[in-house]
Amino acid sequence: MDAMDTEMLWKQLVRAVETCQKCGLSETRTHAVPGEGNPDADLMFIGEGPGRDEDLSGRPFVGKAGQLLDKMIAAIGLKREEVYIANIVKCRPPGNRVPRESEAESCLPYLRRQVYLVRPRIIVCLGATAMRYVIDRKASITSIRGQWFERKGYWLMATYHPAALLRDPDKKYDAWEDFKKIRDKLHELGLKP
Repeated sequence: MDAMDTEMLWKQLVRAVETCQKCGLSETRTHAVPGEGNPDADLMFIGEGPGRDEDLSGRPFVGKAGQLLDKMIAAIGLKREEVYIANIVKCRPPGNRVPRESEAESCLPYLRRQVYLVRPRIIVCLGATAMRYVIDRKASITSIRGQWFERKGYWLMATYHPAALLRDPDKKYDAWEDFKKIRDKLHELGLKP
């Protein structure tokens, strides 16, 4: 697949997300939030879904949780522009509630397409919802966070969502330990930093 084909596929995907009406979340959104970042990233972060700030801007992780995520990414020697950031659902659930299973299932084909186009070596699930739909439907975030799973050539890990760290700063130590493992895995795979 050449660069022109890839660019066309990205444009089609973004348009599909922005015009999607597969579930009721489309009725209350200001903007869909397809995702953003380096389309050739080695590292991809997947969160739960857009919040208020993201719904208003159309960009993922731009509120307080996003600012914390940016600092965490910088702490392992990367910039936000070097990674790819997406969510399980692309539209804000009312009141920032957890997405319903039917909503997540409606959006998962978009996420799968993003993973296919980016082809990251490492995927980090931020929080329980992302972990549930990407790694293990039955696991709890506290039981598997910080552990590596290899599937179909991808290295997967779950860690706490930055919003959880803002609510409970005691979890920041564990999250930092997880991010050090991400940095180490990048080194192990011969990728930067």
